[in-house]
Amino acid sequence: MAYFSDELFSRLQAHRDERTLKIREGLFFAALFFLIIALAGPKVGTEVREVTREQLDLIVALDLSLSMKAEDVRPSRLEKSRFEIGRMIDHMQNDRVGLIVFTGHAMLHCPLTTDYAAFRMFLDIAEPDIMPSTTTDFRPMFREAVSAFESSGNSESNRGSDPARVLVIFSDGEDHFDRYSEPLQELMGMNVHIFAVGIGTEEGGRIPVPHPETGELLDYHRDRHGQIVTTHLVPETLREMAEITDGQYYQISRTAHNIEGFVRQLQQFDRSTFATEEVTEYRNRYGIPAVFGAICLIAMLLIPGYRRH
Repeated sequence: MAYFSDELFSRLQAHRDERTLKIREGLFFAALFFLIIALAGPKVGTEVREVTREQLDLIVALDLSLSMKAEDVRPSRLEKSRFEIGRMIDHMQNDRVGLIVFTGHAMLHCPLTTDYAAFRMFLDIAEPDIMPSTTTDFRPMFREAVSAFESSGNSESNRGSDPARVLVIFSDGEDHFDRYSEPLQELMGMNVHIFAVGIGTEEGGRIPVPHPETGELLDYHRDRHGQIVTTHLVPETLREMAEITDGQYYQISRTAHNIEGFVRQLQQFDRSTFATEEVTEYRNRYGIPAVFGAICLIAMLLIPGYRRH
């Protein structure tokens, strides 16, 4: 079925302007050419701009005492701490992070670094078995933190202004010695901000004793009188540490997961400039062919392809 009669079609063809139609066709292909060039993103010439890098130094202190094996927080206090530390690292850029593990002793398990993959490796292998004791004493941990921050401040790689310093403690708060006030004052004198994350419940939980080969549950940890030990979260100790240094206390238990507040605060923390460098970049010139392509398209639309009567 024909939509137009032969007579109407011939009348329309009579008003075609072949010259302008060829011009329109040329403008269309020219516009297509310029737009393809623009999409390719041509870069011509260079520009030098100054880039300022900012960072803070953050040391994570992870409690590896036997009580961190308790399962009142699933899958255990220690595993939950690892998970939350990993989430915290996901939000960090340029910042240096280090890891101190402690019980009654403390050691710098991972020095301050921007290599987050290496940090995660040291975090994954942090187990109570690597420590010479199983009870908790915060004093050695604070001493180790003082030493780590002092060493980082004297390193030649940190030639800018001293970065902001943060110590975040993951622990259940069971301190068996209560003698940490002196090193804590030293950290305050170094302008270290301390945040504490309490892991566990105040109702407490038992510490499983797995089979060394199969991992199956054999028993629960018992005291010297043969009674099953129930370990409890002691938030007062951790809260006091944080408040003394104008930090904050967060808690992770069965129903509370307040570490998000620390992650948000970490992003808002004032960072110090540690390096300023000049970066040479090629200038992106996609705008020039894009403008020519748009002009060709507009011109094509404005030029009629048919003559008027």
